[in-house]
Amino acid sequence: MASNTIKPEKSQNYRSSPRLQIASLLLRRCVAGVVEVSLAIASGLVPYGVGLYVQSGSPSELVPLNPVLATVEEAIAKTLALPRRPENQQQVPPLTNLFWWGALISPAAIVTWQLYLLGKTGQTTPKNWLNIRVVTIQGTSPGLLRAGFREIVGRWGLPVGIAYLIWRYAGVFPNLGILLGLSGIFVVTETATLLFSSQLRSLHDRLAGTLVIDAFGKVPGFAKQRKSKFPHNSRPITVVEVQTNQTNSDTDTEEENFDEEAETASPPQEKVTTIVLTTTEGETPKLHLWRWMRQHPGTTLLIVALSAMASVLGTFVGTQIYIQTQANQREFNEQKDKLFLALVRQLSSTPSYETDKRQGAILALARLEDSRAAPLLVDLLAQEDNPFLIETIQQALVSIGKSALPSLQRLNQSLDKDLEVLQQQGTETEQETTALRLVATQRAIAKILALDNQVSTEANLSNTHLGALTLGEAKFSLILDKTDLSGINFRGANLTYASFQESRFYGTGEDKRWGTFDDELTDFSGADLTRANLAGADLRNVLLNRSSLLRANLRRANLSSARAIATNFSSASLLGANFRQAILENASFTGADLEETNFSYADLQQARFGQVSAVDSQFDYANLTATNWQGANLTAANFNHAHLKQADFSFATLKGANLSNAQLENTSLRYANLSATDLRGANLAGANFQGVRFFARRETNSEQFLQAAPIADSVAKIEGVNFAQVKNLDAQQIDFICRQGGIHPQCF
Repeated sequence: MASNTIKPEKSQNYRSSPRLQIASLLLRRCVAGVVEVSLAIASGLVPYGVGLYVQSGSPSELVPLNPVLATVEEAIAKTLALPRRPENQQQVPPLTNLFWWGALISPAAIVTWQLYLLGKTGQTTPKNWLNIRVVTIQGTSPGLLRAGFREIVGRWGLPVGIAYLIWRYAGVFPNLGILLGLSGIFVVTETATLLFSSQLRSLHDRLAGTLVIDAFGKVPGFAKQRKSKFPHNSRPITVVEVQTNQTNSDTDTEEENFDEEAETASPPQEKVTTIVLTTTEGETPKLHLWRWMRQHPGTTLLIVALSAMASVLGTFVGTQIYIQTQANQREFNEQKDKLFLALVRQLSSTPSYETDKRQGAILALARLEDSRAAPLLVDLLAQEDNPFLIETIQQALVSIGKSALPSLQRLNQSLDKDLEVLQQQGTETEQETTALRLVATQRAIAKILALDNQVSTEANLSNTHLGALTLGEAKFSLILDKTDLSGINFRGANLTYASFQESRFYGTGEDKRWGTFDDELTDFSGADLTRANLAGADLRNVLLNRSSLLRANLRRANLSSARAIATNFSSASLLGANFRQAILENASFTGADLEETNFSYADLQQARFGQVSAVDSQFDYANLTATNWQGANLTAANFNHAHLKQADFSFATLKGANLSNAQLENTSLRYANLSATDLRGANLAGANFQGVRFFARRETNSEQFLQAAPIADSVAKIEGVNFAQVKNLDAQQIDFICRQGGIHPQCF
């Protein structure tokens, strides 16, 4: 026991009500938490946004995306089930790499620094601004490990982890909004647990053994506590009892006065004479393993002996099993090697005219399930001249399955090049033999794709020749109707005249859900699909950049959200096709049949639609800036709210089209037919209306100079439309505009 004499404070009127202290502390804690999160998020979003802005421009130099950034982005996308973004596979400007690297480093640096400050001083920067501090129950700074556990595990890991598990397995996956909502609810709920603690300790404070106090040392809720309520396993603490010179000696009365003083805004002064320090012991002593072992030596010895025996026995049994397994595997491999070598010797020693023996050896190699079989058979195919054995090798490669595709692809490309050379300077026999080998590779690949349902995500058929081929006895035409081909890489492949009717090129991936990172997208970039039949095919989200679909059949095909930049759809049949939200910049549809085709919300900047037939097509809200529609038939087409700046509709037929609320700035409508067209709400600033027809006239055989009256149903709807800035209007057009309620400076 120790006692000291201290001088009383001159005034204690600065004290406020405990309720106000609690409210103030709660408010500052909430504000500090919001500021901490905001700092971390802003430090990442700002440089990421700048990087996106740089990427959206027109950079002259592009470099590959930083591998670390690509890995992190892929991990985040897989965790949050984000849709696959084609931009991740493209190159980016150097500044984008720099800013995105900053978006990765900045949040990590800020969070690490704030955790360091919290561990060393008990205050992050926002907590320091708001005068609050995190301490242990002994009143010291929490330290780095405790601070990291408090924030990473208790405050964020536990609530967000529970929210993620519910989101992932409760049937709401992959809706990201629900995940954010659940995370917010659990984080707020975890923080709200402090309302049920007399020391305002939330769940993460209890887990980490910490509490939050005023930076000046005030702890709301401690005024009435005379005994320690800290956990039983904490260290003994010192309780301070204040002795005063009050005349009332009754203890209960003193405690009541003490409580009243804590609740009074301006408590009366009292003279402090002494402070008595007493020590309290923990309720339950902490158990130690070493102490228990000394108290129970016999039991300890028995446990150690049994554990040692079990370890020795387990090690011995495990070693024997491992040795036997390896021995069996070696024996099996040796037998397979012997059989493989025997078949190879049989093939090499058997004359070419003994086709039966060679055929048996080839089929036996295919059944051997040896990784060396496919390359060997492919090499054999490249040298074989006998059409019967070429067919046998093809069937053998089909039985091997998808593992034979890489070797088949390489041979296919090699034979394609050889055939091109031989067609110029080779003999007819050499051409036909090479063509037979090439057709064998094509048929083998086609059969593997048709029969193996697991091949899609692993098949790389880029630059492969799978197009139609007819040369002597060598004939091939790819037919894969109603087949799942999602995820296959057809970049640069020759697929001319191929048939993919009602086939699927977009799959869900392993999670069996649409719109997530593992979706399987077929890549046709740069492929030649001239005259291919894709009627009714599912081509959602696929890549068709710079591919050729000249005269292809895409009737009723679904190409929504597809990327077909600079793709050639000239003269293609697209009746009823769906291009909703597709990216079709600089694509060519010249002469195509676009009747009833849906282009809503699509990006069609600088696309070419000359001479197309697009009756009843949908272009609402589409971006059609600088598109070319010369001579197109757009009867009853819907361009509501479309962006048509600088578009060229010269000599186009827009009879009955809906151009309401469209942006037609600087658009050319020279000699276009706008009869029955709805222009209400359209922006016509700078548009060229030279020779435009606003209505259709009745035909007459008379040679009189009087003009025939317009057909009532054919009159364009222009009420309230502003023609003040329209170019090349003649007197008759202005007269019509004024009579129909249009706006023009010459209307009185």
